[in-house]
Amino acid sequence: MALTERAREQIESLLENNRIVLFMKGNPHAPQCGFSANATGILSSIVDDYATFNVLEDPDVREGIKEYGQWPTIPQLYINKELIGGSDIISQMFNSGELHEMLGLPKPDRTPPEISISDRAAESIREGMGGYPGYALHLKVDDYWRAEFNLDQPKPDAIKTTANGIDIYMDVVTAQKARGMIVDWTESLQGEGLTVQLPSAPPAIKPMSVTELKSRLDAGDITLVDVRPESDRQKAAIDLALPLDKEGMAKVNAMPKDTPLAFLCHHGNSSAGYAEHFRKEGFTDIYNVTGGIDAWSKEVDSSVPTY
Repeated sequence: MALTERAREQIESLLENNRIVLFMKGNPHAPQCGFSANATGILSSIVDDYATFNVLEDPDVREGIKEYGQWPTIPQLYINKELIGGSDIISQMFNSGELHEMLGLPKPDRTPPEISISDRAAESIREGMGGYPGYALHLKVDDYWRAEFNLDQPKPDAIKTTANGIDIYMDVVTAQKARGMIVDWTESLQGEGLTVQLPSAPPAIKPMSVTELKSRLDAGDITLVDVRPESDRQKAAIDLALPLDKEGMAKVNAMPKDTPLAFLCHHGNSSAGYAEHFRKEGFTDIYNVTGGIDAWSKEVDSSVPTY
């Protein structure tokens, strides 16, 4: 598909009015592909504000941006109107510190993390690595704090640490999350395998019923965040809820990380994704409202319309 004039004007307007622009699938709170998730995860870890455009919502821009920058894939990062590249290049520049330098930020801490691997776990890992000469053990801790090991050739920009005689390679983000990580071997009725503990991981999201939410709101000891679009909030709303628009997002980001937050949507599904986003941002007391505003209407306040 050719680059239409409308798409060109839209792209150039975004680049003209924003220093950092990421053309992606989805949005930073709900990326729709792993590459977009990787790109937003990196950007969100080093800058407070950047513009994004969801190409899934505009086929003209989705195809046009590929023609505009002569880059065939999504996501695409632009800084100061200059095309930087896609997910892999963003990762490489982040790990090397080039991305920080381009943005005028201090280079990342590349101190290798201390990791503990038990003897039994180390034995299993060595067995798994047998037969793959020239390959090394790589660790990835993703945005959801899930740890994964894989074998790959050593990467020159990776951070290396050694635990129980095993070299482990990782990127900068993983190195920061893996500090104090404990790898062990567990045997149970469900089976056996490696287990990982990440002391730096924020606590898991907790479910909250609408009746419990009512009690907490009455006590004034929780902030309710409504993640629904404005059109839905006009149909039904809870007076004390903070809408997660641009202003609401700024308010939540400015709150202390131990602020109790409850996230609300229509039925309790999309709010879980937003809750996970703020958990990744370091908030430690997060709840997802089970059943959403639909349950609130049926179980707490029938004056709130269902839709």
